[in-house]
Amino acid sequence: MTVATRVVRAPRGIALSCLAWPQEAAFRMIQNNLDPDVAEKPDELIVYGGTGRAARSWEAFDRILATLKRLKNDETLLVQSGKPVGVFRTHEWSPRVLIANSLLVPRWATWDEFRRLEALGLTMYGQMTAGSWIYIGTQGILQGTYETFAAVARRHFGGTLAGRLVVSAGLGGMGGAQPMAVTMNEGVALIVDVDPTRAERRRAQRFLDEIAASLDEALARIERYRRDRVARSVGLVANAADVLPELVRRGVVVDVVTDQTSAHDALEGYVPAGVDDPGRLRREDPEEYVRRSRASIARHCEAIVTLGRRGAVAFDYGNNLRGEAQAAGFADAFSYPGFVPEYIRPLFAEGRGPFRWVALSGNKADIARTDRLVLDLFPNDLTLSRWIRLAGERVPFQGLPARVCWLGYGERQEFGERIDDLVARGEISAPIVIGRDHLDSGSVASPFRETEAMRDGSDAIADWPILNALLNTAAGATWVSVHHGGGVGIGNSIHAGMVAVADGTPLGREKLRRVLTTDPGTGVMRHADAGYPDAIEFAQRNRIDLPST
Repeated sequence: MTVATRVVRAPRGIALSCLAWPQEAAFRMIQNNLDPDVAEKPDELIVYGGTGRAARSWEAFDRILATLKRLKNDETLLVQSGKPVGVFRTHEWSPRVLIANSLLVPRWATWDEFRRLEALGLTMYGQMTAGSWIYIGTQGILQGTYETFAAVARRHFGGTLAGRLVVSAGLGGMGGAQPMAVTMNEGVALIVDVDPTRAERRRAQRFLDEIAASLDEALARIERYRRDRVARSVGLVANAADVLPELVRRGVVVDVVTDQTSAHDALEGYVPAGVDDPGRLRREDPEEYVRRSRASIARHCEAIVTLGRRGAVAFDYGNNLRGEAQAAGFADAFSYPGFVPEYIRPLFAEGRGPFRWVALSGNKADIARTDRLVLDLFPNDLTLSRWIRLAGERVPFQGLPARVCWLGYGERQEFGERIDDLVARGEISAPIVIGRDHLDSGSVASPFRETEAMRDGSDAIADWPILNALLNTAAGATWVSVHHGGGVGIGNSIHAGMVAVADGTPLGREKLRRVLTTDPGTGVMRHADAGYPDAIEFAQRNRIDLPST
Protein backbone atom coordinates (compact mmCIF):
# COMPACT_ATOMS: atom_id res chain seq x y z
CA MET A 1 0.00 0.00 0.00
CA THR A 2 1.40 3.43 -0.93
CA VAL A 3 1.22 6.50 1.30
CA ALA A 4 -1.30 8.05 -1.09
CA THR A 5 -3.76 5.18 -0.57
CA ARG A 6 -3.21 4.63 3.13
CA VAL A 7 -6.45 4.70 5.09
CA VAL A 8 -6.33 5.33 8.84
CA ARG A 9 -9.22 4.72 11.22
CA ALA A 10 -9.27 4.53 15.00
CA PRO A 11 -9.88 1.10 16.56
CA ARG A 12 -13.31 0.55 18.10
CA GLY A 13 -14.53 -1.59 20.97
CA ILE A 14 -12.98 -2.44 24.33
CA ALA A 15 -9.90 -4.42 23.27
CA LEU A 16 -6.73 -2.48 24.09
CA SER A 17 -3.75 -1.98 21.79
CA CYS A 18 -1.88 -0.16 24.60
CA LEU A 19 -1.15 -0.91 28.25
CA ALA A 20 -4.01 1.21 29.65
CA TRP A 21 -6.87 3.43 28.55
CA PRO A 22 -5.03 6.80 28.84
CA GLN A 23 -2.44 5.65 26.30
CA GLU A 24 -5.17 3.96 24.26
CA ALA A 25 -7.08 7.24 24.14
CA ALA A 26 -4.15 9.06 22.54
CA PHE A 27 -3.55 6.07 20.25
CA ARG A 28 -7.14 6.17 18.99
CA MET A 29 -7.52 9.93 18.79
CA ILE A 30 -4.47 10.62 16.62
CA GLN A 31 -5.82 7.98 14.23
CA ASN A 32 -9.31 9.45 14.42
CA ASN A 33 -7.87 12.80 13.34
CA LEU A 34 -6.78 11.14 10.08
CA ASP A 35 -9.96 9.17 9.44
CA PRO A 36 -11.04 10.00 5.86
CA ASP A 37 -14.46 10.94 7.24
CA VAL A 38 -12.77 13.46 9.53
CA ALA A 39 -9.62 14.90 7.93
CA GLU A 40 -9.59 17.25 4.95
CA LYS A 41 -6.50 15.72 3.26
CA PRO A 42 -5.64 12.57 5.23
CA ASP A 43 -3.14 11.28 2.65
CA GLU A 44 -1.03 14.38 3.41
CA LEU A 45 -1.61 14.09 7.20
CA ILE A 46 -3.62 17.34 6.95
CA VAL A 47 -6.59 17.43 9.29
CA TYR A 48 -8.05 20.92 8.75
CA GLY A 49 -7.25 24.63 8.65
CA GLY A 50 -4.98 24.95 5.63
CA THR A 51 -2.06 22.67 6.54
CA GLY A 52 -2.91 21.70 10.12
CA ARG A 53 -1.35 18.25 10.56
CA ALA A 54 -1.66 15.39 13.04
CA ALA A 55 1.97 14.29 12.61
CA ARG A 56 5.04 15.58 10.80
CA SER A 57 5.44 12.59 8.49
CA TRP A 58 4.13 9.07 8.06
CA GLU A 59 7.32 7.78 9.64
CA ALA A 60 6.73 10.01 12.67
CA PHE A 61 3.08 8.94 12.80
CA ASP A 62 4.04 5.26 12.87
CA ARG A 63 6.63 5.87 15.58
CA ILE A 64 4.08 7.73 17.69
CA LEU A 65 1.72 4.75 17.48
CA ALA A 66 4.47 2.25 18.25
CA THR A 67 5.61 4.28 21.25
CA LEU A 68 2.10 4.65 22.64
CA LYS A 69 1.67 0.87 22.45
CA ARG A 70 4.62 0.30 24.78
CA LEU A 71 4.24 3.42 26.95
CA LYS A 72 3.98 2.54 30.66
CA ASN A 73 1.61 4.06 33.18
CA ASP A 74 4.39 6.09 34.79
CA GLU A 75 5.99 7.33 31.55
CA THR A 76 5.48 10.42 29.42
CA LEU A 77 5.97 10.68 25.66
CA LEU A 78 7.29 14.00 24.33
CA VAL A 79 6.19 15.10 20.85
CA GLN A 80 8.03 17.96 19.12
CA SER A 81 6.00 19.36 16.21
CA GLY A 82 4.51 16.05 15.24
CA LYS A 83 7.58 13.89 15.89
CA PRO A 84 8.10 11.64 18.94
CA VAL A 85 11.43 12.66 20.49
CA GLY A 86 11.57 11.13 23.96
CA VAL A 87 10.04 8.93 26.64
CA PHE A 88 10.82 9.66 30.28
CA ARG A 89 9.77 8.09 33.52
CA THR A 90 7.50 10.49 35.42
CA HIS A 91 4.62 9.19 37.56
CA GLU A 92 1.01 8.04 37.24
CA TRP A 93 -0.36 11.55 37.80
CA SER A 94 1.68 12.94 34.91
CA PRO A 95 0.30 13.35 31.39
CA ARG A 96 1.01 10.38 29.17
CA VAL A 97 1.84 12.77 26.31
CA LEU A 98 3.19 16.32 26.19
CA ILE A 99 3.07 18.09 22.82
CA ALA A 100 4.69 21.28 21.49
CA ASN A 101 3.77 22.32 17.95
CA SER A 102 5.02 25.06 15.63
CA LEU A 103 6.69 27.10 18.37
CA LEU A 104 9.28 29.66 17.22
CA VAL A 105 11.30 32.34 18.99
CA PRO A 106 9.25 35.54 18.46
CA ARG A 107 11.76 37.36 16.24
CA TRP A 108 11.72 34.38 13.85
CA ALA A 109 7.96 33.77 14.05
CA THR A 110 7.12 34.53 10.42
CA TRP A 111 5.54 32.41 7.71
CA ASP A 112 8.70 32.62 5.59
CA GLU A 113 10.92 31.30 8.38
CA PHE A 114 8.38 28.69 9.40
CA ARG A 115 8.15 27.39 5.84
CA ARG A 116 11.93 27.28 5.54
CA LEU A 117 12.15 25.16 8.69
CA GLU A 118 9.21 23.02 7.63
CA ALA A 119 10.91 22.31 4.29
CA LEU A 120 13.94 21.09 6.25
CA GLY A 121 11.69 18.64 8.11
CA LEU A 122 12.18 20.42 11.46
CA THR A 123 8.63 21.48 12.31
CA MET A 124 4.99 21.25 11.27
CA TYR A 125 1.87 23.39 11.52
CA GLY A 126 -0.41 21.91 14.18
CA GLN A 127 -3.32 24.36 13.89
CA MET A 128 -5.27 23.89 17.15
CA THR A 129 -6.84 20.44 17.44
CA ALA A 130 -5.03 18.84 14.48
CA GLY A 131 -1.64 18.43 16.14
CA SER A 132 -3.18 17.93 19.58
CA TRP A 133 -5.29 14.94 18.46
CA ILE A 134 -8.73 16.10 19.55
CA TYR A 135 -10.36 17.17 16.27
CA ILE A 136 -13.87 15.76 15.83
CA GLY A 137 -14.78 17.14 12.42
CA THR A 138 -17.03 20.07 11.62
CA GLN A 139 -19.18 19.49 14.73
CA GLY A 140 -16.23 20.72 16.79
CA ILE A 141 -16.89 24.32 15.80
CA LEU A 142 -20.59 23.96 15.05
CA GLN A 143 -22.05 24.93 18.40
CA GLY A 144 -19.73 27.92 18.72
CA THR A 145 -20.83 29.06 15.27
CA TYR A 146 -24.45 28.41 16.20
CA GLU A 147 -24.04 30.42 19.42
CA THR A 148 -22.40 33.29 17.53
CA PHE A 149 -25.22 33.54 15.01
CA ALA A 150 -27.74 33.19 17.84
CA ALA A 151 -26.10 36.18 19.55
CA VAL A 152 -26.29 38.13 16.27
CA ALA A 153 -29.98 37.25 15.99
CA ARG A 154 -30.71 38.32 19.57
CA ARG A 155 -28.88 41.62 19.29
CA HIS A 156 -29.93 42.72 15.82
CA PHE A 157 -32.97 40.79 14.58
CA GLY A 158 -35.31 40.11 17.48
CA GLY A 159 -33.97 36.66 18.29
CA THR A 160 -34.22 34.92 14.91
CA LEU A 161 -32.50 34.99 11.52
CA ALA A 162 -35.73 34.00 9.75
CA GLY A 163 -35.92 35.82 6.43
CA ARG A 164 -32.35 37.11 6.82
CA LEU A 165 -29.44 36.46 4.46
CA VAL A 166 -26.04 35.51 5.88
CA VAL A 167 -23.15 35.64 3.40
CA SER A 168 -19.81 34.00 4.10
CA ALA A 169 -17.10 31.90 2.46
CA GLY A 170 -15.19 28.77 3.36
CA LEU A 171 -16.54 25.21 3.49
CA GLY A 172 -13.53 23.49 4.99
CA GLY A 173 -13.40 21.71 8.33
CA MET A 174 -14.20 24.88 10.25
CA GLY A 175 -16.16 26.97 7.76
CA GLY A 176 -18.29 23.96 6.89
CA ALA A 177 -20.21 24.53 10.14
CA GLN A 178 -21.57 27.87 8.94
CA PRO A 179 -24.48 26.76 6.75
CA MET A 180 -26.01 24.48 9.38
CA ALA A 181 -25.39 27.03 12.14
CA VAL A 182 -27.33 29.64 10.14
CA THR A 183 -30.25 27.33 9.40
CA MET A 184 -30.36 26.21 13.04
CA ASN A 185 -31.03 29.90 13.71
CA GLU A 186 -33.76 29.85 11.01
CA GLY A 187 -31.79 31.95 8.51
CA VAL A 188 -30.78 31.72 4.86
CA ALA A 189 -27.09 31.23 4.06
CA LEU A 190 -25.00 31.82 0.95
CA ILE A 191 -21.62 30.16 1.48
CA VAL A 192 -18.93 30.44 -1.19
CA ASP A 193 -15.97 28.09 -1.68
CA VAL A 194 -13.53 27.67 -4.56
CA ASP A 195 -13.29 23.90 -4.11
CA PRO A 196 -16.16 21.82 -5.54
CA THR A 197 -14.98 18.77 -3.59
CA ARG A 198 -15.30 20.60 -0.26
CA ALA A 199 -18.72 21.96 -1.18
CA GLU A 200 -19.99 18.53 -2.20
CA ARG A 201 -18.53 16.94 0.94
CA ARG A 202 -20.44 19.36 3.19
CA ARG A 203 -23.62 18.71 1.20
CA ALA A 204 -23.13 14.94 1.50
CA GLN A 205 -22.57 15.31 5.25
CA ARG A 206 -25.77 17.40 5.49
CA PHE A 207 -24.04 20.50 6.82
CA LEU A 208 -24.97 22.25 3.54
CA ASP A 209 -28.43 21.90 1.99
CA GLU A 210 -27.76 22.53 -1.70
CA ILE A 211 -25.27 23.82 -4.27
CA ALA A 212 -26.22 26.35 -6.96
CA ALA A 213 -24.66 26.27 -10.42
CA SER A 214 -24.22 30.06 -10.65
CA LEU A 215 -24.57 33.24 -8.64
CA ASP A 216 -27.76 34.11 -10.53
CA GLU A 217 -29.27 30.75 -9.62
CA ALA A 218 -28.14 31.07 -6.00
CA LEU A 219 -29.67 34.53 -5.63
CA ALA A 220 -32.95 33.41 -7.21
CA ARG A 221 -33.25 30.55 -4.73
CA ILE A 222 -32.23 32.77 -1.84
CA GLU A 223 -34.84 35.39 -2.69
CA ARG A 224 -37.53 32.72 -2.58
CA TYR A 225 -36.29 31.33 0.75
CA ARG A 226 -36.12 34.81 2.28
CA ARG A 227 -39.61 35.68 1.12
CA ASP A 228 -41.06 32.44 2.47
CA ARG A 229 -38.89 32.55 5.63
CA VAL A 230 -37.49 29.08 4.88
CA ALA A 231 -34.29 28.12 6.70
CA ARG A 232 -31.98 26.96 3.91
CA SER A 233 -28.29 27.03 3.01
CA VAL A 234 -26.99 27.46 -0.53
CA GLY A 235 -23.42 26.73 -1.55
CA LEU A 236 -21.71 28.36 -4.52
CA VAL A 237 -18.46 27.13 -6.06
CA ALA A 238 -16.65 30.37 -6.84
CA ASN A 239 -14.05 32.72 -5.40
CA ALA A 240 -15.23 34.98 -2.59
CA ALA A 241 -12.98 37.76 -3.91
CA ASP A 242 -15.17 37.74 -7.04
CA VAL A 243 -18.57 37.02 -5.49
CA LEU A 244 -18.67 39.53 -2.63
CA PRO A 245 -17.67 42.54 -4.78
CA GLU A 246 -20.33 41.39 -7.28
CA LEU A 247 -22.95 41.40 -4.51
CA VAL A 248 -21.88 44.96 -3.75
CA ARG A 249 -22.11 45.94 -7.44
CA ARG A 250 -25.60 44.44 -7.77
CA GLY A 251 -26.83 46.06 -4.58
CA VAL A 252 -27.90 42.76 -3.02
CA VAL A 253 -29.29 43.31 0.48
CA VAL A 254 -27.14 41.28 2.89
CA ASP A 255 -28.10 41.09 6.56
CA VAL A 256 -24.97 39.44 8.01
CA VAL A 257 -21.53 39.03 6.46
CA THR A 258 -18.41 37.26 7.73
CA ASP A 259 -15.75 34.85 6.43
CA GLN A 260 -14.11 31.52 7.29
CA THR A 261 -11.71 30.94 4.42
CA SER A 262 -8.13 29.93 5.31
CA ALA A 263 -6.99 33.54 4.97
CA HIS A 264 -4.54 33.04 7.85
CA ASP A 265 -2.22 31.40 5.30
CA ALA A 266 -1.88 33.37 2.06
CA LEU A 267 0.20 30.62 0.44
CA GLU A 268 -1.30 27.27 1.45
CA GLY A 269 -4.77 28.39 2.54
CA TYR A 270 -6.35 31.20 0.54
CA VAL A 271 -6.82 30.82 -3.24
CA PRO A 272 -6.39 34.03 -5.28
CA ALA A 273 -9.00 35.02 -7.83
CA GLY A 274 -8.20 34.89 -11.53
CA VAL A 275 -5.52 32.19 -11.36
CA ASP A 276 -6.19 29.25 -13.69
CA ASP A 277 -3.78 26.82 -12.00
CA PRO A 278 -3.22 27.86 -8.35
CA GLY A 279 -1.25 24.71 -7.53
CA ARG A 280 1.26 25.37 -10.28
CA LEU A 281 1.68 29.04 -9.35
CA ARG A 282 2.14 28.06 -5.70
CA ARG A 283 4.92 25.64 -6.63
CA GLU A 284 6.68 27.73 -9.25
CA ASP A 285 6.39 31.26 -7.84
CA PRO A 286 5.25 31.28 -4.19
CA GLU A 287 6.02 35.00 -3.78
CA GLU A 288 3.74 35.91 -6.68
CA TYR A 289 1.09 33.55 -5.30
CA VAL A 290 1.14 35.34 -1.93
CA ARG A 291 1.01 38.74 -3.64
CA ARG A 292 -2.06 37.72 -5.63
CA SER A 293 -3.67 36.10 -2.58
CA ARG A 294 -3.30 39.26 -0.56
CA ALA A 295 -4.66 41.37 -3.41
CA SER A 296 -7.73 39.10 -3.52
CA ILE A 297 -8.04 39.17 0.26
CA ALA A 298 -7.99 42.97 0.16
CA ARG A 299 -10.86 43.04 -2.38
CA HIS A 300 -12.73 40.43 -0.34
CA CYS A 301 -12.30 42.43 2.88
CA GLU A 302 -13.22 45.71 1.18
CA ALA A 303 -16.50 44.16 0.04
CA ILE A 304 -17.27 43.09 3.62
CA VAL A 305 -16.58 46.65 4.82
CA THR A 306 -18.84 48.08 2.10
CA LEU A 307 -21.67 45.67 2.91
CA GLY A 308 -21.30 46.64 6.56
CA ARG A 309 -21.58 50.32 5.70
CA ARG A 310 -24.73 49.54 3.75
CA GLY A 311 -26.34 48.01 6.82
CA ALA A 312 -25.15 44.42 7.09
CA VAL A 313 -23.91 43.14 10.44
CA ALA A 314 -20.23 42.53 9.65
CA PHE A 315 -17.81 40.68 11.91
CA ASP A 316 -14.49 38.89 11.54
CA TYR A 317 -14.54 35.16 12.32
CA GLY A 318 -10.95 34.93 13.49
CA ASN A 319 -9.13 33.81 10.34
CA ASN A 320 -6.95 36.95 10.03
CA LEU A 321 -8.63 38.13 6.83
CA ARG A 322 -8.38 41.68 8.18
CA GLY A 323 -4.69 41.35 9.00
CA GLU A 324 -3.81 40.00 5.56
CA ALA A 325 -5.94 42.69 3.88
CA GLN A 326 -4.15 45.36 5.89
CA ALA A 327 -0.79 43.86 4.86
CA ALA A 328 -1.96 44.23 1.24
CA GLY A 329 -2.60 47.94 1.78
CA PHE A 330 -6.32 48.09 2.62
CA ALA A 331 -6.33 50.71 5.38
CA ASP A 332 -9.91 50.14 6.60
CA ALA A 333 -9.53 46.39 7.15
CA PHE A 334 -10.10 46.62 10.91
CA SER A 335 -13.18 48.85 10.66
CA TYR A 336 -15.42 45.93 11.65
CA PRO A 337 -15.04 43.93 14.88
CA GLY A 338 -13.99 40.38 15.66
CA PHE A 339 -16.59 37.90 16.85
CA VAL A 340 -15.06 37.32 20.29
CA PRO A 341 -15.21 40.89 21.66
CA GLU A 342 -18.51 41.45 19.91
CA TYR A 343 -20.42 38.31 20.97
CA ILE A 344 -18.43 35.69 22.92
CA ARG A 345 -16.41 37.39 25.66
CA PRO A 346 -19.19 37.42 28.30
CA LEU A 347 -19.19 33.60 28.04
CA PHE A 348 -15.41 33.48 28.45
CA ALA A 349 -15.67 35.53 31.65
CA GLU A 350 -17.45 32.57 33.28
CA GLY A 351 -14.98 29.99 31.97
CA ARG A 352 -17.50 28.91 29.37
CA GLY A 353 -16.24 27.45 26.11
CA PRO A 354 -16.35 24.59 23.59
CA PHE A 355 -16.23 21.44 25.69
CA ARG A 356 -16.18 18.15 23.72
CA TRP A 357 -16.17 14.43 24.36
CA VAL A 358 -15.62 11.33 22.24
CA ALA A 359 -16.79 7.72 22.64
CA LEU A 360 -13.65 5.58 22.35
CA SER A 361 -15.89 2.54 21.87
CA GLY A 362 -17.16 3.85 18.55
CA ASN A 363 -20.66 3.15 19.86
CA LYS A 364 -23.19 5.88 18.99
CA ALA A 365 -25.34 4.75 21.93
CA ASP A 366 -22.64 5.99 24.31
CA ILE A 367 -23.02 9.53 22.97
CA ALA A 368 -26.80 9.25 23.08
CA ARG A 369 -26.46 8.39 26.78
CA THR A 370 -24.30 11.46 27.40
CA ASP A 371 -26.82 13.63 25.54
CA ARG A 372 -29.50 12.49 27.99
CA LEU A 373 -27.12 13.25 30.84
CA VAL A 374 -26.65 16.83 29.64
CA LEU A 375 -30.41 17.36 29.50
CA ASP A 376 -30.83 15.86 32.99
CA LEU A 377 -28.03 17.90 34.57
CA PHE A 378 -28.77 21.30 33.05
CA PRO A 379 -32.54 21.46 32.45
CA ASN A 380 -32.70 25.21 33.02
CA ASP A 381 -30.17 26.04 30.31
CA LEU A 382 -32.65 26.33 27.45
CA THR A 383 -30.02 27.27 24.85
CA LEU A 384 -27.95 24.20 25.75
CA SER A 385 -31.01 21.93 25.74
CA ARG A 386 -32.03 23.20 22.30
CA TRP A 387 -28.51 22.62 20.99
CA ILE A 388 -28.33 19.04 22.30
CA ARG A 389 -31.68 18.18 20.73
CA LEU A 390 -30.77 19.80 17.41
CA ALA A 391 -27.37 18.09 17.41
CA GLY A 392 -28.94 14.71 18.04
CA GLU A 393 -31.36 15.22 15.17
CA ARG A 394 -29.16 16.92 12.58
CA VAL A 395 -25.43 16.59 13.24
CA PRO A 396 -23.65 13.62 11.63
CA PHE A 397 -20.79 11.89 13.41
CA GLN A 398 -17.43 11.97 11.67
CA GLY A 399 -15.09 9.21 12.79
CA LEU A 400 -15.57 8.20 16.43
CA PRO A 401 -18.94 9.43 17.76
CA ALA A 402 -18.56 12.74 19.57
CA ARG A 403 -20.46 15.69 20.94
CA VAL A 404 -19.61 19.30 21.65
CA CYS A 405 -21.35 21.84 23.85
CA TRP A 406 -20.39 25.00 25.68
CA LEU A 407 -20.04 24.43 29.43
CA GLY A 408 -18.45 26.65 32.05
CA TYR A 409 -16.62 26.50 35.35
CA GLY A 410 -18.28 24.02 37.72
CA GLU A 411 -20.44 22.55 34.96
CA ARG A 412 -17.49 20.82 33.28
CA GLN A 413 -16.41 19.13 36.49
CA GLU A 414 -19.95 18.03 37.36
CA PHE A 415 -20.59 16.66 33.88
CA GLY A 416 -17.21 14.93 33.67
CA GLU A 417 -17.71 13.18 37.00
CA ARG A 418 -21.16 12.00 36.00
CA ILE A 419 -19.78 10.60 32.73
CA ASP A 420 -17.14 8.81 34.78
CA ASP A 421 -19.89 7.30 36.93
CA LEU A 422 -21.61 5.95 33.83
CA VAL A 423 -18.35 4.41 32.60
CA ALA A 424 -17.68 2.84 36.01
CA ARG A 425 -21.18 1.34 36.13
CA GLY A 426 -20.99 0.03 32.58
CA GLU A 427 -23.83 2.22 31.28
CA ILE A 428 -21.29 3.53 28.78
CA SER A 429 -19.40 0.73 27.08
CA ALA A 430 -15.85 2.18 27.12
CA PRO A 431 -14.00 5.25 28.43
CA ILE A 432 -14.83 8.72 27.14
CA VAL A 433 -12.21 11.23 26.01
CA ILE A 434 -12.93 14.77 27.23
CA GLY A 435 -11.22 17.76 25.65
CA ARG A 436 -11.83 21.10 24.02
CA ASP A 437 -10.83 23.44 21.25
CA HIS A 438 -7.86 25.68 21.97
CA LEU A 439 -10.36 28.48 21.35
CA ASP A 440 -11.35 28.69 25.00
CA SER A 441 -11.54 31.26 27.74
CA GLY A 442 -8.09 30.90 29.31
CA SER A 443 -5.97 29.01 26.84
CA VAL A 444 -5.20 31.47 24.04
CA ALA A 445 -3.29 34.67 23.37
CA SER A 446 -4.50 35.85 19.95
CA PRO A 447 -4.87 39.60 19.39
CA PHE A 448 -6.82 39.10 16.15
CA ARG A 449 -9.29 36.65 17.69
CA GLU A 450 -9.77 35.37 21.27
CA THR A 451 -7.94 38.22 23.01
CA GLU A 452 -8.82 41.04 20.62
CA ALA A 453 -9.63 44.32 22.40
CA MET A 454 -9.08 43.11 25.96
CA ARG A 455 -10.27 45.56 28.58
CA ASP A 456 -6.78 46.17 29.99
CA GLY A 457 -4.90 46.12 26.67
CA SER A 458 -3.33 42.71 27.37
CA ASP A 459 -4.24 41.29 23.95
CA ALA A 460 -0.71 40.02 23.16
CA ILE A 461 0.29 38.77 26.62
CA ALA A 462 1.09 35.09 26.06
CA ASP A 463 1.76 34.08 29.67
CA TRP A 464 -1.84 32.94 30.08
CA PRO A 465 -1.92 29.94 27.71
CA ILE A 466 1.42 28.78 29.11
CA LEU A 467 0.05 28.97 32.66
CA ASN A 468 -3.01 27.06 31.47
CA ALA A 469 -0.83 24.27 30.05
CA LEU A 470 1.42 24.12 33.11
CA LEU A 471 -1.53 23.98 35.50
CA ASN A 472 -3.34 21.28 33.52
CA THR A 473 -0.12 19.26 33.47
CA ALA A 474 0.15 19.59 37.25
CA ALA A 475 -3.52 18.67 37.67
CA GLY A 476 -3.17 15.36 35.83
CA ALA A 477 -4.45 15.85 32.28
CA THR A 478 -3.92 12.83 30.03
CA TRP A 479 -2.20 14.90 27.39
CA VAL A 480 -1.36 18.59 27.14
CA SER A 481 -0.29 20.64 24.13
CA VAL A 482 1.14 24.09 23.46
CA HIS A 483 0.89 25.44 19.90
CA HIS A 484 1.70 28.54 17.89
CA GLY A 485 -0.20 30.13 15.01
CA GLY A 486 -3.54 28.32 15.12
CA GLY A 487 -6.53 30.06 13.59
CA VAL A 488 -4.81 33.30 12.62
CA GLY A 489 -1.45 32.11 11.36
CA ILE A 490 2.22 32.05 12.33
CA GLY A 491 3.27 34.98 14.48
CA ASN A 492 -0.24 35.79 15.63
CA SER A 493 -1.20 33.38 18.43
CA ILE A 494 -0.02 31.10 21.24
CA HIS A 495 -2.48 28.55 22.60
CA ALA A 496 -2.80 25.41 24.70
CA GLY A 497 -4.95 22.30 24.75
CA MET A 498 -5.77 19.57 27.21
CA VAL A 499 -7.42 16.16 27.10
CA ALA A 500 -8.60 14.01 30.02
CA VAL A 501 -10.01 10.49 30.04
CA ALA A 502 -13.06 9.33 32.00
CA ASP A 503 -12.11 5.67 32.49
CA GLY A 504 -14.12 4.82 35.59
CA THR A 505 -11.07 4.28 37.83
CA PRO A 506 -10.48 6.03 41.18
CA LEU A 507 -7.21 7.59 39.96
CA GLY A 508 -8.80 8.72 36.71
CA ARG A 509 -11.65 10.33 38.61
CA GLU A 510 -9.31 12.35 40.83
CA LYS A 511 -7.44 13.60 37.79
CA LEU A 512 -10.68 14.42 36.00
CA ARG A 513 -12.04 16.36 38.97
CA ARG A 514 -8.94 18.54 39.12
CA VAL A 515 -8.39 19.13 35.40
CA LEU A 516 -12.00 20.02 34.69
CA THR A 517 -11.72 22.63 37.44
CA THR A 518 -8.29 24.08 36.71
CA ASP A 519 -8.84 24.37 32.97
CA PRO A 520 -11.93 26.63 32.94
CA GLY A 521 -10.68 28.26 36.14
CA THR A 522 -7.77 29.78 34.24
CA GLY A 523 -10.30 31.42 31.93
CA VAL A 524 -12.07 33.09 34.82
CA MET A 525 -8.66 34.09 36.23
CA ARG A 526 -7.48 35.57 32.95
CA HIS A 527 -10.60 37.72 32.49
CA ALA A 528 -10.77 38.76 36.13
CA ASP A 529 -7.14 39.88 35.94
CA ALA A 530 -8.03 41.95 32.86
CA GLY A 531 -10.67 43.75 34.92
CA TYR A 532 -13.91 42.27 33.63
CA PRO A 533 -16.50 42.81 36.40
CA ASP A 534 -18.48 39.69 35.48
CA ALA A 535 -15.36 37.53 35.85
CA ILE A 536 -14.40 39.15 39.16
CA GLU A 537 -17.90 38.62 40.55
CA PHE A 538 -18.00 35.05 39.23
CA ALA A 539 -14.65 34.24 40.86
CA GLN A 540 -15.82 35.64 44.19
CA ARG A 541 -19.12 33.78 44.02
CA ASN A 542 -17.36 30.50 43.24
CA ARG A 543 -14.51 31.05 45.72
CA ILE A 544 -11.76 30.95 43.11
CA ASP A 545 -8.59 32.11 44.86
CA LEU A 546 -7.20 35.06 42.86
CA PRO A 547 -4.66 36.92 45.05
CA SER A 548 -4.38 40.02 42.85
CA THR A 549 -8.07 40.51 42.13
